[in-house]
Amino acid sequence: MTGPDEPAALRAGDLRFRYRPRGEWALRDCALTVPRGRIAALVGRNGAGKSTLLHLAGGLLRPTCGEIRSLGLVPDTAEARARVALLTQEKPLYPRLTVAGTLRMGARLNPSWDSATAERVAYEGGISPTARVGELSPGRRTRVALALALGKRPELLLLDEPLADLDPVVHGEIMATLMTEAAEREMSIVLSSHVLPDLEQTCDWVVLLRDGRIELSEDADALRDAHALVTGHIDDESALAGHTVVHRSAHGRQLTALVRTRGPLGGRLRVERPGLEDILLARLRAGAPATARTPDTTGAPDPKEAA
Repeated sequence: MTGPDEPAALRAGDLRFRYRPRGEWALRDCALTVPRGRIAALVGRNGAGKSTLLHLAGGLLRPTCGEIRSLGLVPDTAEARARVALLTQEKPLYPRLTVAGTLRMGARLNPSWDSATAERVAYEGGISPTARVGELSPGRRTRVALALALGKRPELLLLDEPLADLDPVVHGEIMATLMTEAAEREMSIVLSSHVLPDLEQTCDWVVLLRDGRIELSEDADALRDAHALVTGHIDDESALAGHTVVHRSAHGRQLTALVRTRGPLGGRLRVERPGLEDILLARLRAGAPATARTPDTTGAPDPKEAA
């Protein structure tokens, strides 16, 4: 775990951002730490601020208030640009360049360029070096953009939903390539994605944004251990007293709830350890933590639930 005085992969304090001087805040009072060496899932509904946070971390935007550090560095600096790579959903590439020409451009712009890695990532999908980028399919353009990002040998890779437009086969191939490179290099990754099964299999840290605020920034295993998926008869709901009910649903007399526990759960409810996908779906469906339903008022608010 990264200590308070050690450079984290990503750290923010009192971070705020808005696109216009008098506009709405895209991010408000954000504080988070993502330790180095982690693969972090960045999750939130549309408009939560995920892209804004990644663009700040990648140096494309500057904070309105507060601060953000990538690898302990101010993002919009030469050292940060050399050590951090950002790949967005738009994947800006020069359409008239060939794939080989795109990689040569990457080599000229990055002193620590790794030609072997860039060429392997670009060409293992059967792409011709002489093909023009603008004529490639979306999946192949994504592979070229990922080759550029990995070719610079980043210590921190920021991914803003770059795989959203891919078919399942290409999506799986590129995710496998990405995870292999991360394991071999011990890269830190912050990955924004709506594909929750991906996050279940690959991520060991979770950051959840809601309405421009950080709701969670925690170790994935600790998050699983802290939650329980309970089912049972609705008359047994009183057994949840003193626990934080993240989300509940009732169908007839059948109760299902995702609960952040504060000790053993009593009663006759069936209790299971949820998967990361279960937790994230429940939290995305639920309201803000301050208004989360609890069976009674005997329990104090969980400090970990506050952003």
